[in-house]
Amino acid sequence: MRHLWSFLAGLVVAPITWMLVTLGQDGSGRTVNRWVEIGTYSTPNLIEPAVYLGVAGILLGLLGTLRVSPFGPLVAGLLLIIPYVGMFIAPFTVLDRIPEGWKVLGDPLPLRQPVQNGTLFLIGLLLLMAVFSTQRWRGRPEPTTGAELTPAENPFTLSDWPASTGRTEQDTTPSSLGYPENTTEPLPRRSGTESPWSAPPRHGAQSDSTTGTTDNR
Repeated sequence: MRHLWSFLAGLVVAPITWMLVTLGQDGSGRTVNRWVEIGTYSTPNLIEPAVYLGVAGILLGLLGTLRVSPFGPLVAGLLLIIPYVGMFIAPFTVLDRIPEGWKVLGDPLPLRQPVQNGTLFLIGLLLLMAVFSTQRWRGRPEPTTGAELTPAENPFTLSDWPASTGRTEQDTTPSSLGYPENTTEPLPRRSGTESPWSAPPRHGAQSDSTTGTTDNR
């Protein structure tokens, strides 16, 4: 489907580019010649022809650089080259077949001018060179994810990382934020009759639970 759309785009861009280049070249040439005749200039007079040439350049750039089917640049390039190539075979026949006397928005449209000065031949060759790009024939690459990569494409896998760096699984275990591990046994729980404020008996002293007295031996 992309080949069909690119083919149609080439058929449309070629004549539009021919017209825009003609308007830009003729407008720029007449403006500069007028400046030379009167000995002064006014740069806003070049805005209109510059817009024509700029739009033509954008269309040619999109057709020649985007990664679409190469049929578009191929068709447009051939259509722009054929008139100039025909000048080598039958120049008067070619010139007679090119319409003359057209106008666009009141401006004259001399379509023979870009053929005679070779501009169409130059643009056509540039478009044909874009056809030789191998990436245009392959189309857009499919997006790949990390899970689809083979070991050869992704050698640094998680399972091979400790072995490749000389570290063991124990070394890769996350630390406990710097706190030491609790290896001591819990203290014995106090009985219900024992006061929390009573001090433990000294060594050699025996406590009598009935009398509350301490026998020091």
